[in-house]
Amino acid sequence: MSTNVLARVTEQDVEAYQRDGAVCLRGVFDPYWVEQVAAGVERNLAEPSPYAKFYTPKGNPGFFFGDYCNWSRIPEFRAFVLHSPAAALAGRVMRSRTVRIFHDHLLVKEPGTQERTPWHHDQPYYCVDGTQLCSIWLPLDPVPGDTCVEYVAGSHRWGQYFTPRRFVDHQNYDYEPGAYPSVPDIDAEREKYRILRWDLAPGDCIVFHGLTLHGAPGNLSLERRRRAFSTRWLGDDAVYAERPGKTSPPFPELEGWLRPGDPMDHELFPVIWYREA
Repeated sequence: MSTNVLARVTEQDVEAYQRDGAVCLRGVFDPYWVEQVAAGVERNLAEPSPYAKFYTPKGNPGFFFGDYCNWSRIPEFRAFVLHSPAAALAGRVMRSRTVRIFHDHLLVKEPGTQERTPWHHDQPYYCVDGTQLCSIWLPLDPVPGDTCVEYVAGSHRWGQYFTPRRFVDHQNYDYEPGAYPSVPDIDAEREKYRILRWDLAPGDCIVFHGLTLHGAPGNLSLERRRRAFSTRWLGDDAVYAERPGKTSPPFPELEGWLRPGDPMDHELFPVIWYREA
């Protein structure tokens, strides 16, 4: 299955990811995997983890829900991580010989949700350094461009970490003062940037780099859900890192196990795919 899917990922797709930090891959997940993940989403909504977040204030329309680190406890997510083409796709675009699962992240915006996802990039939230870290953003519903996540092309090559922002109020994390600058106000100067977004169908996905700035509008449709399942993947050069504040996910299990610069060699992050010689 992975071999057939990888044949559909062209060198131009790989170059686009390397250049822009985000690429849309069309039709790389067949309906079986979309249905599996959709079933897992409903299970996750019914059985949220302690990390679950409810971003829509009480009384506001819609419902913005987020949760992460559930792939090992939700059977449908586990099957996707272990057996879908996702890890192979991540390895192909990252040009990595091996791929580990880092974690999963579910984001659901029900019809009428007004809350935006703030502009941010992921890697400063994480306990990982390296150039080979990507996410696969898999929509489970048709996503028109005006609801799609947007990406600042090339921002992964700026050589800059920005302070993480909270999704609930868009304020900066409580990192050490001066550790990283704040995320630029992208919306105030959109003309300065090349911003990428796509119309997506179930089976499509977006693969994006851990340092690519991105944000997303609300879901103002009164009929259409916007369920997205992101899986985060680590390549050959990913190593453990400490941040100037609490990381998200926190991974308390790592305390005392890894030191900065160590490979991410831990049972939490098993190797899912490797390139055959």
